[in-house]
Amino acid sequence: MPNPVSFRYFKTSPEIIQLAVMLYVRFPLLLRNVEDLLHESGVNVSYESVRYWWHRFGSHFASEVKKRRAGGMQSSNWEWHLDEVFVKVNGERHFLWRAIDHEGEVLESYITKKRDKKAALKFMKKALRRYGSPDQIVTDKLRLYSAAVKELGCLEKQVTERWANNRGENSHLPFRRRERAMLRFRRIHSLQKFASIHASFYNHFNSQRSLSKRSTFKLNRDAALTEWRSLLIS
Repeated sequence: MPNPVSFRYFKTSPEIIQLAVMLYVRFPLLLRNVEDLLHESGVNVSYESVRYWWHRFGSHFASEVKKRRAGGMQSSNWEWHLDEVFVKVNGERHFLWRAIDHEGEVLESYITKKRDKKAALKFMKKALRRYGSPDQIVTDKLRLYSAAVKELGCLEKQVTERWANNRGENSHLPFRRRERAMLRFRRIHSLQKFASIHASFYNHFNSQRSLSKRSTFKLNRDAALTEWRSLLIS
């Protein structure tokens, strides 16, 4: 089956396009910051080109990363951390729900207008269909989580102890930094798209720096970069 994304009619090389998309999604940079970084490396492109590349190829790169990670490792169903955070979309409050495993891997991201039992239930059903049922579901003490878990028949798996969900709450920090750099979002579709792509990039490049030796971290970082560059090899 041929690759649905082609770089055939682009004057800029695929390697530069891939680098620009990675810089914009992975780091808290503005489009003009990416343009300046590329200019310092001798690449003269407009920030509008970076914007177009991100919209055109961001989902493709994210899906390829997710596909390779799914083929090389099995997602953990030992412990999930569920948490939500509010996000402004064109001045209106929405909620970004996340499911994180015990290693910090972002399993699922979902956007809703309300924070209630119906929204939590829809989010959890989506995650369960994709990854199966975990052994433990760690949440805060909001009643909507207990109501949703009870309806799913997993109430005995829920954990609501104090400090137990720190991993879920801290998982929002990289996205929050990225959100501030982007000066918020204007459409729900853009928020959902970026949240999913950002999660794939974060999972791929996150090497748990604080949990490993410097030598191990360098090996993991080099392996992630090598895997990333190999996405262009058909």
